[in-house]
Amino acid sequence: MKIVLAYSGGLDTSVALRWLKERYQAEVIAFCADLGQPEDFQAIREKALASGASKVFIEDLREEYLRDFVFPALRAGALYERRYTMAAPLGRPLIARQLVRIAHAEGAEAVAHGSTGKGNDQVRFYAGVVAHDPALQVLAPCAEWELKSRDEELAYARRHGIPVSATPDSPFSMDGSLWGTSTECGSIDDFRTRIPANAYQLTADPECAPDLPARLTIGFEQGTPVRLDGQRLDAVELVRRLTELGGRHGVGRVDMVENSLMGIKNRALYESPAGAILHVALRELEDLTIDCDTLHCKAELALKYAELAYRGQWWSPLRQALDAFVDASQANVTGTIALRLYKGSITVEGRETDHALFDYSLTAQDSADRFDHPAGIGFAYVWSLPQRIRAKLRGPASEL
Repeated sequence: MKIVLAYSGGLDTSVALRWLKERYQAEVIAFCADLGQPEDFQAIREKALASGASKVFIEDLREEYLRDFVFPALRAGALYERRYTMAAPLGRPLIARQLVRIAHAEGAEAVAHGSTGKGNDQVRFYAGVVAHDPALQVLAPCAEWELKSRDEELAYARRHGIPVSATPDSPFSMDGSLWGTSTECGSIDDFRTRIPANAYQLTADPECAPDLPARLTIGFEQGTPVRLDGQRLDAVELVRRLTELGGRHGVGRVDMVENSLMGIKNRALYESPAGAILHVALRELEDLTIDCDTLHCKAELALKYAELAYRGQWWSPLRQALDAFVDASQANVTGTIALRLYKGSITVEGRETDHALFDYSLTAQDSADRFDHPAGIGFAYVWSLPQRIRAKLRGPASEL
């Protein structure tokens, strides 16, 4: 049997590689996706081979990840439960597709991942794989094996000489990409505890951030960020710079209890400095350039878009249909937003666009006011007709 394993080099997948090899008497091929996580990929390659992998594939998918997954979700305004920028959920459909491609190229009968039986990722990987090849077997060793805790996984790793970074003193499960990081397990699992300082990966403590604010401008073209401080940058470099700048100023921390795909309330720490900055900037530009009805409808559909991504339904027809709506909504979302970063906060300081649906003569409260005020009386009468009719049928109210 030949298995392609989605391999990160962390505790779960390192143990899974050896376990799959022994349990199924299989040849295990390791695949590691470079999504911009701060990893030593050569060390990951060596660890996989030392743990028994027959081959190791490491692919730079950063540009594709941002272009085809992250930025579409950004343009949709998709934040799971209005806060989570979904760095991991947006990477899983891409990794799943690559697993299928490698399995086909290598003649593998199965693919595997390191998600637990109660983890969201098991559904994301499974759905992503079968969307491209339902004949492939999808294995979830962390849901199958006899190891009942991370302590037992650590003991297994020690017995088999598998080097891992997790320890009983630092038991966090950390995942990351260019778009952001997630940290779970250990003391974080208890919603009553304060997040320990060593759980943060990207962001400075806002209290310790620089005393002087950072000012920047973000330029968008049809909802896609393309410029930073007037300089046109590719997606990877733009997000990298925003991550570094935002992280230095303590921007982008989210400590939340979310509703997981499995129906479990789960506490996690997320960091996405670039995501926080870009979502704020894009929303400000949309407020200027998208009409009211479309903007309000888009806000409702953003919740559904986020649910689809979070729940492993990226490859669904509905997500593709929503993309068509988003593309239409972003036709005039072109311009520049100026921001101020200061000790964890993001403040808008300027807006520039040639597509603003804004007429100063209609909103002004001074001599520039050109609004037809008497027309407002007739509008108020017509707009309130349903309330007027119901009140007449009801008769005089006995209590006000």
